[in-house]
Amino acid sequence: MPETSSRLEVFPNSAISYMARLAEQYRAINLAQGVPDFDPPSELLAAAERAIRGGHNQYSPSWGSFRLRQAISAKHSHFSGLEIDPDQNITVTVGGTEALLATLTAITDPGDKVIVFSPHYEAYIVDSRLLDAQIVHISLHPPELTFDPDDLRLAFKN
Repeated sequence: MPETSSRLEVFPNSAISYMARLAEQYRAINLAQGVPDFDPPSELLAAAERAIRGGHNQYSPSWGSFRLRQAISAKHSHFSGLEIDPDQNITVTVGGTEALLATLTAITDPGDKVIVFSPHYEAYIVDSRLLDAQIVHISLHPPELTFDPDDLRLAFKN
């Protein structure tokens, strides 16, 4: 089996994966992931079965089905007062981690700065490193998680 790319050597194991393994090892409740210990509501299961039996069982376009993008666009337009075009302004991803990587890939070039408020979701750092972006940390101060505006100004200047 081929070895993985050397660029991956700088990435630590995921804290979420580590916590999931510990929870399994000690038979603890896993609060690191969305792993419910109950079945979905019967109404949801019935709706999923109807959709599958009704022919909605194929891959959608990689940017999301038009009906879903249209519904998201309508809701966002309603609440924001902005005109949101489902074809030009909406992309559906399988989760926040994919959305973050896709967004950073689209808007950063190697060497660009990515300002990250800390504490943060670990994917911000992993994705930024993967894209060869410079990470600039801005500390959030408990308990209100405020930050020093001068730190943010300085991050944009440097």
